[in-house]
Amino acid sequence: MRLTGEFVLKLLPSQLSVQQILDSYPELEEEDIRQALNYAAWAVSDRIVSFTSG
Repeated sequence: MRLTGEFVLKLLPSQLSVQQILDSYPELEEEDIRQALNYAAWAVSDRIVSFTSG
């Protein structure tokens, strides 16, 4: 099975730990998760986001 970086990134904010994700998707390695995070950081590196207090 092939998993996209987007899919991996969407798993991370779930209630699952990284180890649980790796256990659930044996084709994934910890390095795959690290690379997905590196890609996400690169993809948003030129974006400016303003946060206002509510």
